[in-house]
Amino acid sequence: MEPSSTPAGSPAPSDAHTYRMPLPRLTLTPEVSHGPLDGAWWPRCDALEIELPPLIGSLEPDSDTVVRVTVDPAEWPDAPHTVMAPGREITVEPAGPGSEAHVITLDCGTVGRWVLLVVPPAEPAGTAARLLSAAADPENPLTAARMLALAETGRLEGTARLEGTTEEAQ
Repeated sequence: MEPSSTPAGSPAPSDAHTYRMPLPRLTLTPEVSHGPLDGAWWPRCDALEIELPPLIGSLEPDSDTVVRVTVDPAEWPDAPHTVMAPGREITVEPAGPGSEAHVITLDCGTVGRWVLLVVPPAEPAGTAARLLSAAADPENPLTAARMLALAETGRLEGTARLEGTTEEAQ
């Protein structure tokens, strides 16, 4: 590796590039959700330390707001206990027994609390788009696991409302 001739305090050379993390792939229910989910998040990879800062930043909590994230330990077995983000530390906790799989809960103090379906990073774009849309429907009664199962079989489209009324009638 070649040593750099630019002192640490000097401005970056004119050919320097700055990388910014892309905006998170996220949908939230408008207003108040009536279903088990408040939307969906489709991370690009399974590294929470990379994915959480832009996700939390998009929710716009103040820098002094305590942020806690609860994740499914089966999906995130190597989740760190804390994630550093610009101006904050995000506490990551494993969900307890009996919690729903494929879900992440974001508690941003007074800003809000969101329960989101986690669309697997490797999910094809078309399926992910359908999951993001369905999870953001405030009338969607389906759980995260049920939506993913329907998506795998190609039966997610148009079944959310029908299935919800069928399950409630039983």
